[in-house]
Amino acid sequence: MTDPHQGTHPRHGLDEVMHAPVRFSIVATLAAAEKAEFAFVRDTVEVSDSVLSRQVATLEKAGHVAVTKGYVGKRPRTWLALTPAGRATFTAHCQALRAIAGDAD
Repeated sequence: MTDPHQGTHPRHGLDEVMHAPVRFSIVATLAAAEKAEFAFVRDTVEVSDSVLSRQVATLEKAGHVAVTKGYVGKRPRTWLALTPAGRATFTAHCQALRAIAGDAD
């Protein structure tokens, strides 16, 4: 017999990869724009280059973030953007957080 409560709590809508605080902050920053420069995200989230790189690699592997490299003049630049799947996951993740927090009101 199956448990009738299994899978009904809003926490089941949370994305495990996105849920980590730094990764959630990165995705929230990217959700506000079509794309953002690496340095802008680093400064907004207040992490080092290496921390951002590691977290972005995890998000990219999960299919949430796309990384594009190029140049502005002669200077190399890296841009980050949410993928369509990443944007959908972020929306669902936020809805789950609201549903969980709504129980506290």
